[in-house]
Amino acid sequence: MINYIIRRLLYMIPLLLGVNLITFVLFFVVNSPDDMARMHLGQKYVTEEAVSKWKSERGYDLPLFWNDEQEGIEKVEETIFFEKSVGLFFLNFGRSDNGRDIAADIGQRMWPSLAIALPSLIVGLLVNISFALLMVFFRASRLALWGVTLCVALMSISGLFYIIGGQFLVGKLLMLVPISGYDTGLAAIKFLILPVLIGVVGGIGSGARWYRTLFLEEIEKDYVRTARAKGLSETRVLFTHVLQNAMIPILTGVVVILPLLFMGSLLTESFFSIPGLGSYTIDAINMQDFAIVRSMVFLGSLLYIFGLLLTDISYTLVDPRVRLS
Repeated sequence: MINYIIRRLLYMIPLLLGVNLITFVLFFVVNSPDDMARMHLGQKYVTEEAVSKWKSERGYDLPLFWNDEQEGIEKVEETIFFEKSVGLFFLNFGRSDNGRDIAADIGQRMWPSLAIALPSLIVGLLVNISFALLMVFFRASRLALWGVTLCVALMSISGLFYIIGGQFLVGKLLMLVPISGYDTGLAAIKFLILPVLIGVVGGIGSGARWYRTLFLEEIEKDYVRTARAKGLSETRVLFTHVLQNAMIPILTGVVVILPLLFMGSLLTESFFSIPGLGSYTIDAINMQDFAIVRSMVFLGSLLYIFGLLLTDISYTLVDPRVRLS
């Protein structure tokens, strides 16, 4: 088990290095520092002096990978890649193009993102699994047919419709909760109810259909027929045996997205004015703050790879047949 975890952690190094290198090439080779300066300054204020000043203030005036003007190890250290990308491996995100501490912003904004993402995940998981089990329990009936039809209809609706429609119906017409905004402490609950509700409703269609497929595959297996032959009720067969044996794919889908909950939702946070990491990324894109965008891309990749590691380890918790050496 320990050897397996160590090997997987070592596998993360070339993956992260590749992501970091590709991101660097996209931001500093395909889109050069001169291009970034012109986009940030705007056409009205673009002069050679302004571009040079902008690059110098942000450390973008150095060579990309190799500095011939320096001696020894400084040939590598005095480069954009070393100063802007190597530190990401140690979660040293540096400062944004506007001078803000990116790590401090992430530490402050991750809590609103988690406040939305965790309730949406937990409530959505319970609702989707329960709905899927009901469709399987009433399979080959009109109730199950209408359930599948409802799932397809919910899947066919754009996520923007749920957000805008929910704000209009619940926030404006019924005036049950605020349309947007955020507060600290327990006062934030009233601002989180609508985003969480929309997140759950918007995920029922795809989530319930996927779990229904998993349960239908399990219900045709030999151990289910054996359980029925022993006189177990259909309810006990479904909620005990079928659900337990379908936990591996369920756990795979849940564990792999757990780290990504930290990153927040781009659309939800933007439309509801939630000061989380999703809106932080959108604001950085709109302001053309490339340091923030580059840091968030790397952080998202790191969390996704970590989620895959957690998924492999979690298999042993639900399936004793899996052994990690």
